[in-house]
Amino acid sequence: MLHSAALRRLAGKTQVVPAAPAADPGPAGRAPAFDATPRTRLTHSLECAQVGRELGAALGCDPDLVEMACLAHDLGHPPFGHNGERVLNGIAEPCGGFEGNAQSLRLLARLEPKRFVPDRITGEPLSVGLNLTRAALDAATKYPWPRGGHPHSPRSPKFGVYEDDVPIFEWYRQGAPEGRTTFEAQVMDWSDDVAYSVHDVEDGLHAGHLNPASLLAEPERREVFAVAADRYAPGAEPDELAEALDRLLGQEWWPHGYDGSSVAQARLKDATSQLIGRFCLAAEGATRAAYGTGRFTRYHAELVVPRATRLECAVLKAVADRYVIQRADQELVRADQRVVIAELGEALIARAPDGLDPQFRALFDAAGDDRGRLRAIVDQIASLTDTSARGLHARLTG
Repeated sequence: MLHSAALRRLAGKTQVVPAAPAADPGPAGRAPAFDATPRTRLTHSLECAQVGRELGAALGCDPDLVEMACLAHDLGHPPFGHNGERVLNGIAEPCGGFEGNAQSLRLLARLEPKRFVPDRITGEPLSVGLNLTRAALDAATKYPWPRGGHPHSPRSPKFGVYEDDVPIFEWYRQGAPEGRTTFEAQVMDWSDDVAYSVHDVEDGLHAGHLNPASLLAEPERREVFAVAADRYAPGAEPDELAEALDRLLGQEWWPHGYDGSSVAQARLKDATSQLIGRFCLAAEGATRAAYGTGRFTRYHAELVVPRATRLECAVLKAVADRYVIQRADQELVRADQRVVIAELGEALIARAPDGLDPQFRALFDAAGDDRGRLRAIVDQIASLTDTSARGLHARLTG
């Protein structure tokens, strides 16, 4: 996994805070604040893997298995993250849509060129991706169902396998309870929540987008709670979200008065460590209380995260959403990103296989129908970094 090109490409995909200021210089010609060293999808994945490895080991999981799942969880992200994902989903509608988690499975099991075996029918070389075990692929599957197959919400846009990849899915899910994720996948999922909720707030502070004092002002608090209830904690009441935020603000290590100085940066680093420890220890303690001692693997247990802890995590996500993601200048950037992906899709569809890299051109040529050919084009776009997507777009559209 560490040596895969798909993992390395995550270094060129933005997490939340861009690594360079927006093209628009902002009011009065002033350059907007930005952090020169924000997290990328790669650094986020590495941090998620560290959190998951430690939490998994504490609960008796195979730490290598959990670490692999954490490293793999964002491989399928296209350029420009969720923004690009939505546009690609529209482009890919005729071949079954696009979903980052399903794309991750496709990379692990088919696209990443490491191991080939003879096809049982034709004898031609057939890619098996990274040649992972059933347990590894299952641990990396956050949504174990095809499109529209959510066990409780058929309209949910989240799914983990494309129609083309169902045979692989059925192979590694043999004997698995339908619709249920493995314990290792649950540890990966919570580690992802912990890592990005904490670190996105940290990046927002570093970049100057968030003033901690805002979290003490009532109008701003109401906005944060509305975002949390809408996106991250459906059904949560404002009062319990306020209690969750106040519990965090009341900790002696909370970075009140952050001003970017070396002392403040050190306090912020300590706060991120305290938050990660708080969230992981709460999950470890609640799971042990529910299941006792022993090793928890595969389908022998469920990860238990207390509601109070989930609400604290949700509030942090909402803080980053409100003060970083929803910034007006970022909406201008996102609008431009959507144009880039949409026009790139149109250009490749119009001229394919011209414009495709050799790997994806081979998939295009081997496809037996228009659905398969479109999927190869979507695979090509999804493989691009933010920069290479803009470069290919410029080359193809002039």
